[in-house]
This record gives sequence, C-alpha cells and structure tokens, in this order.
Amino acid sequence: MSAHIALTALVVHDYDEAIDFYTRALGFTLVEDTARPDCSRWVVVRPPGATESALLLARAKDDAQRSRVGDQTGGRVGFFLYTDDFAGDHARMTAEGVRFLEEPRHETYGSVAVFEDLYGNRWDLLQPASAPATA
Repeated sequence: MSAHIALTALVVHDYDEAIDFYTRALGFTLVEDTARPDCSRWVVVRPPGATESALLLARAKDDAQRSRVGDQTGGRVGFFLYTDDFAGDHARMTAEGVRFLEEPRHETYGSVAVFEDLYGNRWDLLQPASAPATA
C-alpha cells in the first residue's frame, strides 16, 4: 500500500486574496477553484513542480475558525516550502512583498529563512543541503 498527504487545509479570511498571495507572491499554481452548494469554494493551490501535495484554502466559517486564521500552529513555523533555487526564490518573494522574519541562514541541513504568509502563518523557505545548488 502506498499513501501520502494530498491536501493540507489552510484557514483563510478570503478566497480571492489568498489565491492572489499564493499564486503571485509564492508562485503557486491554482489547481482548482470550484463553487460548492453551500456557497463555499473548493480552492486548491500547489507549489510549482509539486505533484502529490497541495493546500486547500478554506474560508473561515465562524468566529472560532476566524480566530485561527494566521495562527494555525500557535506561532511556530508550521509550513515548509522546499526549493531547489533558494536565492532566486528568496529574491523573487522579497520583490513581491513577502515579509521575511530573518536573513537567510545556511545550516548543515540547508539554506533557510522564515517568512510569513498574508495572514501571519510562519513558513520556512528551505533548500535542503542534499538539493543541488543553483545560482
């Protein structure tokens, strides 16, 4: 048997602003945006080149969910965006206005910098040391 995590739900305030951020600022691809009978939408985005994993952008439906937008992991890094072009992606994301919380670090496991998405969720932009370096 083979299994993988296909989708991770990310609670957002607004579908369109989330789609804009993830596709424009992070370079994700919009995979699906389908209206549902309950007036919600099934919105899936994924990083370029990803085949098995994606984010389900889920609009908050009530006060409890709205209170979690931007703090789904209690303030710690909860999402890890792997790249094979750390310097290029860091520069492109910075130019798009992505807020990095630190300067890039080069650790034994790879190059990394923490950034926030449009709601404040913390992410690692990470090029593992085992990935080929690009200029």
